[in-house]
Amino acid sequence: MDLYTRLDHIPVGGETILGSPIWTSPGGKGANQAAAAARLGADVRFVGRVGDDEYGQRLRQGLLDAGADVSLLRTGDSPSSVALILLTPDGENSIIVSPSSNQHVSPADVDAAWQPGQPAVGAVVCQLEIPLATVVHASELAQQHGARFVLNAAPAQELPADLVGRADPLVVNESEAEFLLGTTSEAPSHTPETLVRGLLELGSRSVVLTLGGDGAAVGVNGGGFRHVTGFPVPVVDTTGAGDAFVAALVTRLVAGEDLFEAADYANVVGALVVQHEGAQASYPDAAEVEAQIASQN
Repeated sequence: MDLYTRLDHIPVGGETILGSPIWTSPGGKGANQAAAAARLGADVRFVGRVGDDEYGQRLRQGLLDAGADVSLLRTGDSPSSVALILLTPDGENSIIVSPSSNQHVSPADVDAAWQPGQPAVGAVVCQLEIPLATVVHASELAQQHGARFVLNAAPAQELPADLVGRADPLVVNESEAEFLLGTTSEAPSHTPETLVRGLLELGSRSVVLTLGGDGAAVGVNGGGFRHVTGFPVPVVDTTGAGDAFVAALVTRLVAGEDLFEAADYANVVGALVVQHEGAQASYPDAAEVEAQIASQN
């Protein structure tokens, strides 16, 4: 559950400031991506855990309202996970995540998606708000069953080489890319292209580097590099925009588009999302996206 407050600025050490009244909205990277993809018309099943509490009930209902299948969403003894989101006047945010129930998402939970009678899987999308061992297991199952594995490597952490090698694509922002490469934004050679090519050298089959309002940088091993441009819009709240981008990207990949075309579409979705407050509440449906695309042409 996302807990929001608006601030004039992010406080520094020892500083106490006043924020706006707190409001709540369903969130979580995995749930955001599932909800966004379902709103865009994808057939989505969500694997995860929530607590047996008020937040858990609301999180489950949020996914149902978006059109996702929650039959694999388990209720456990740990409290539902919470994110504290600090919003500043420029529309940017700082986020603190208390993982709680997310820490208990297990390989066995993922296995349930592959039991006899379950529908075929076109793509498996993972993030790093659950245990890394569970993510690795999900990637192995995807490979075994011929499903595309997409890794949104956030929050940033060290990754095993075999996991990176299964990602198609690996989706990161600039700070996450720098973490994986051990570089900094002050490095003389730091450009979106050098970051993408560096990540490809780590073994990923393809890479999408999200650049906020500047769009995305896309690279495919053996298939070239391209900067997919964004377009300017008034920014209200960037929370959940990256998750909507990932969802849109995978939705189009499963539909048969190549990575560059899918990134173009995902940029449109991200631009629509940042013009509204909240994460899941701001996600468009396919008709809204198509109308936006038509207005640009």
